[in-house]
Amino acid sequence: MLIHGPLLFFSRWRNAGWCYKNRVPAIGITGGVSTGKSTFCHCLREILPKAKFFDADEVARQLVALEEVKQELTAEFGSGIFSASGDLNRETLRTIVFQDAAKKSALEKILHPRIRRQWSVEADKHRTSPEFFFADIPLLYETGGETLCDRVVVVACSPDIQLANLMRRMEIERPAAEAMIKSQMPLEEKIKKADHVVWNNGDRTVLATQAASLVELWRQEKWTKR
Repeated sequence: MLIHGPLLFFSRWRNAGWCYKNRVPAIGITGGVSTGKSTFCHCLREILPKAKFFDADEVARQLVALEEVKQELTAEFGSGIFSASGDLNRETLRTIVFQDAAKKSALEKILHPRIRRQWSVEADKHRTSPEFFFADIPLLYETGGETLCDRVVVVACSPDIQLANLMRRMEIERPAAEAMIKSQMPLEEKIKKADHVVWNNGDRTVLATQAASLVELWRQEKWTKR
């Protein structure tokens, strides 16, 4: 059962990260839909303006504009998911995948390997940088992406807040929002797997405080010492 928890984060260390020297870690940011991942990343950007951020959702938007990806999507979902001008109708595609688990899996097979390859390459290129590398990946655990991370942060909030956030952001009714949440790995499972959990049950200043505490914690590790 999901523990609503305190507003402050908790951390669970993995020994693998302690032996790294003269480099900074690749840190994965994940959570549930509308739990506050983007807001948490914005907080990190304010603290670490020179850090590198990989946004999986933004990369996915770029990928669907590629001709080879369009062809695969059309073969799987039909030409109706694209407008006359060739733009993806995201609402139509979203409706399809959240009503059909097989179609959702098909979409993930088209996009996720490409996203994983791209962020893996970027993370490797950034290994010798003196700055942090963050990967904002909503389906990090679902796609096995945690194996590419030195630490994983899960951004969590209570179920009622998550539902309200999603309904407001997507402008959808409660049943549709509940279906979207249920289609993902349960948040409590992600919490159990995480190295760090931050809670987004309060206002943005609370989230920013947790971000600052985590950055200070990471700076104390050997990998971040200058």
